[in-house]
Amino acid sequence: MRRVTATVLSLLCLVAMAASLTAAEPENVAFTQPDDAGADYELQGEYVGELNSNEGKRKIAVQVIALGDGKFRAVAYLDGLPGDGWSRGGDQHRGEGELNDGQIQFHPENPDASENTTAILQNGAFSIRRDGSTVAELKKVERKSPTLGARPPKGSVVLFDGANTDAWENGKLVEKNLLGPTNASSKEKFGDHLLHVEFRTPFMPTARGQGRGNSGVYVQSRYECQVLDSFGLEGEENECGGIYSIARPAVNMCFPPLSWQTYDIDFTAARYDEKGNKTKNARATIKHNGVVIHKDIELPHGTPGCHPEGPGPDSVFLQDHGNPVAFRNIWVVAK
Repeated sequence: MRRVTATVLSLLCLVAMAASLTAAEPENVAFTQPDDAGADYELQGEYVGELNSNEGKRKIAVQVIALGDGKFRAVAYLDGLPGDGWSRGGDQHRGEGELNDGQIQFHPENPDASENTTAILQNGAFSIRRDGSTVAELKKVERKSPTLGARPPKGSVVLFDGANTDAWENGKLVEKNLLGPTNASSKEKFGDHLLHVEFRTPFMPTARGQGRGNSGVYVQSRYECQVLDSFGLEGEENECGGIYSIARPAVNMCFPPLSWQTYDIDFTAARYDEKGNKTKNARATIKHNGVVIHKDIELPHGTPGCHPEGPGPDSVFLQDHGNPVAFRNIWVVAK
C-alpha cells in the first residue's frame, strides 16, 4: 500500500508540473556554456569600485544584466553588492543602454535625479561621470559561494556526485556529469535534515520573468525554494531564493547566469499528532551563496507543484520547468 501511494504521489507530481510547464519560446535560446554565449555574456556581470562624492569616498557596485540583441540593464548599489554591503531598502539606481562600437552608455531610469551624470561600460571597466569628471571607476568581479564544492560530512547521504543517478527516480545525466531538472525525486526520504545543493541557471538573454532559468528545489517535495535567473531583480517570493507563495528572500543573492550557486538548507519538518493533525509548522533557515536569506522562517503551508503537506519523511524533488538548469554536489545530513 505504501509503495502504491508513493507511486501515485510521484505521478501526481509529474502531472502537476506538466500542466504548469512553460517552456522557453523558440527564439529564447538557452546557452549552457560560456564559450557559446557571445559578447553580451562577456559584458554582463558584477562591477565594484569607489564613488567620490562631496561626503567622501563610498563603495559602489553595479550589476549589468544582458537583455539580448546588444541591450542591457544596469542596477547600481551604493555601499556594495547585495549581500556584500548593500541590503534591501538601500540606495539603488537603474538605467538601460545598448552596445554600440564596443561601448554601452546607460541612460538613467529617472533622468531628473541623475542630471549631468552618465555611466559607460567599455573595455571591461564601468565608469560613472558627473559634470564631465569621472567620479567612479568599477572593475568586474566574480563572486563564488563559500560553500561551493563543500564535501559531504561523515554520515551524510550523497544524492548526487556526478557519477550516476542511482539515488533518483526519473534522474537524468546531462553534460556527462550533471543532473538535469527532470522532475527527479530522491529515492531516500527525509525528515529533519540539512541539504546542500549546487545549481546553474542557463544564459537566456531574450527570455523574461519566469521563462528565464526556471526550476525549483522542493524540500520534502512539499516546500519549494525557487530557482530562477533573477540576477539584478528585486528578489520576490517567485524569484531565486524565494519560498514560493510564502516568503521573499531577505536579499537577492542570485549570481549571473552560468555561475554555479549554492543552497544550504537547515530544515525542521512539520509535526503531527497520532490522528494526522498538524501541531507545528515546518521551519527552515536557508543560505543562498553563503548568505542567510531566510532565518528560521516558519512554513505555514506547502507550496504548489508537488506533494501536499503530510506526516512522515519525503523526497528531495528537483522541478522541471522547461529550462536547462543543471545540478551537482547534492547531499543530505539527517538531524
